[in-house]
Amino acid sequence: MNDHNAPALPSLHGRRSLRDEIVQTLRGAVISGDLRPGAVYSAPSLAAQFGVSPTPVREAMVDLAKDGLVEPLRNKGFRVVELSEKELDDLADLRALIEVPVVRRLAEAGVDAADIARLRPLAAGIEEAAARRDLIAHAAIDLEFHLALLALDGNEQIVETVRSLRSRSRIYGAKQLAETDALLPSAREHSVLLDLVEARDAAGAEALMRRHIGHVRGIWAAKRD
Repeated sequence: MNDHNAPALPSLHGRRSLRDEIVQTLRGAVISGDLRPGAVYSAPSLAAQFGVSPTPVREAMVDLAKDGLVEPLRNKGFRVVELSEKELDDLADLRALIEVPVVRRLAEAGVDAADIARLRPLAAGIEEAAARRDLIAHAAIDLEFHLALLALDGNEQIVETVRSLRSRSRIYGAKQLAETDALLPSAREHSVLLDLVEARDAAGAEALMRRHIGHVRGIWAAKRD
């Protein structure tokens, strides 16, 4: 078992239910690579870092297993699923097919100012997490931002599909990028995307969203450990 490789997980803040917050944090740790692909982690070990009992952590890991992020190993814990280059390419392609036209449609139709205002703190949170090099928070808030943006289109099936696709993606090179602050330009694109949607610049929003998804393969995934 590889629990000695466990990351320094952030403390819980009680903004959501305990289980939901653990799920979000662990999902971010998998996406960012802090929970390493192929490594095995036990619920008691992770629970000790959170300062909670193993039960909510075990329940959270079961949720992640349903999403295909980890796989249970009898009497051992959970192994983080590793994706091939081909699988990462396929996930990025699927995301582009769904997210790009939805963002364009939102910009064309127009979004209420209140909805844009509600997304601004999330965009700022992504930048702040990148600036302090907190990869787990960066991945978690990034997921929350994009799902909240897509939800404005009113199609719950799209939101759940993209939730699965984004959760299964990996940003293997994020640690190296964060150490040189190279993650910041991509983080800032979220605020720019909101500006474009607010201005109803459909072509600009479409182009930025396509470029933003392309970072996963063109930049991050090429910088694996």
